[in-house]
Amino acid sequence: MLKDNVVALGQPGVFTDVLTEVLRNGAHALLAKAVEAEAADFLARFADLKTGDGHQRIVRHGHLPERVVMTGIGAVKVRQPRLRDREPGVDGRIAFTPSILPPYARRSKSLEVLLPILYLKGISTGEFGEALSALLGKDAPGLSPSTIVRLKDGWAEEHKAWERRDLSTKRYVYVWADGIHLQARLEDDAQCILVLIGATPEGRKELIGFTDGLRESAQSWRGLMVNLQQRGLRDAPQLAIGDGALGFWKALGEVWPTTREQRCWVHKTANVLNKLPKSLHSKAKPQLQDIWMAATKADALKAFDSFERTYAVKYEKAVACLTKDRDVLLAFYDFPAEHWKHLRTTNPIESSFATVRHRTIRTKGCLSNATAIAMVFKLIEAAQRSWRRLDGTSFLPKVIYGVKFQDGIEEQAIPLRPQAEIAAA
Repeated sequence: MLKDNVVALGQPGVFTDVLTEVLRNGAHALLAKAVEAEAADFLARFADLKTGDGHQRIVRHGHLPERVVMTGIGAVKVRQPRLRDREPGVDGRIAFTPSILPPYARRSKSLEVLLPILYLKGISTGEFGEALSALLGKDAPGLSPSTIVRLKDGWAEEHKAWERRDLSTKRYVYVWADGIHLQARLEDDAQCILVLIGATPEGRKELIGFTDGLRESAQSWRGLMVNLQQRGLRDAPQLAIGDGALGFWKALGEVWPTTREQRCWVHKTANVLNKLPKSLHSKAKPQLQDIWMAATKADALKAFDSFERTYAVKYEKAVACLTKDRDVLLAFYDFPAEHWKHLRTTNPIESSFATVRHRTIRTKGCLSNATAIAMVFKLIEAAQRSWRRLDGTSFLPKVIYGVKFQDGIEEQAIPLRPQAEIAAA
């Protein structure tokens, strides 16, 4: 009977996590099956192709050398099936490239997002090896300090190219504007990141403009919007949504004078409550919600008047804060009801940048302005893929063509009287 009391001790730099190993092995198996399934589908698609002597033209030919792909759970090994075209035609050789495993891919998209996060957290390039070993295991190929520097330079170039992109084919029905405060380093005369997000006629949300500047400065906003015009964005949006304190509104009237304004109800509610005692917040907040959640504009105006009567005597500043923007707080009623949930707030910006803000809140100040902007841009670019589309996309072309809506419902054209009826009258 053997009694072995020797226990292997963990070595420095080596991390053992059974759960991670299970996940990694499962990922390896799923990736292998997915690539094999793509290979089988590719063979079936060209099953009718024959060589000159009647044999199958596209055949399996072993596997390519094993490749290691770095993912968010560490290194995952995969072997790609090799398919051979035995008789290339006049159109050239038919090649197999699995969509799930692009050529020369060494890092997953999740890892591409992880790297700018770590950099924004203040980790220097020399510390990446240790940080990634702790996160991904001791084997993290292709992620040396020199690689990180090259990636960082590449991200900066991607951001510059994005800022120069042609916008002549673009059109946006709605735009959301806000100034996002991040603790990543900016220039001395810049307070925040100025952000414009737009909704396309297909209902997709896209990042339109993104730069650093002064949130309250009309000049900063004007510079951003004029730059968009110079790159081809000629058509003004139908509605702009933003906080009432932005310098954006002055710039909007100069650059896109035909665009209507909608104030953000989330910001307005917070501003009004700040001017009321905390003891009244639980009562006042539902009363404010009764305004912007009303089914019709007439009901909203009645709720406005009710709020004013309730608080005007003792809390004049709170009432003035609300009523001064009465018209631009209720502009959404002139647009399709399906869009109201998107138009009443700047939530498309707030929710999209919440993750970016949390990830940059502890930045140590080791970044230059250009690096900070490039890193934040990469995070936004990744987040943009999961932005929610607008509801009621079929109404967007009608909004573009000027169809009128009342209380969210399309106004019906007045029917013409028949000529015979007119003559008889």
